[in-house]
Amino acid sequence: MSTKIGLHIGGRRFDVDVEKKFAKFLEQQMAKDFNMDGNNDLKALLQAYVRKNHELYVQNQQVEEILKKLDNEDVIL
Repeated sequence: MSTKIGLHIGGRRFDVDVEKKFAKFLEQQMAKDFNMDGNNDLKALLQAYVRKNHELYVQNQQVEEILKKLDNEDVIL
């Protein structure tokens, strides 16, 4: 089952259908980055995109560090 989430950007409304399980999380995250009740300009969209990609970059770095630690522990054993 899907849920529709809407956002106004540049004076236009955009709706996306997402899985119901994911919808609540996405709405919370979007509320941090956007005005969910009004219009958002393209600059806000670009800033949110860059911010989320930075978060992904940091997460990837953390995963790589954990994997390196696990590899080093395997060698010691």
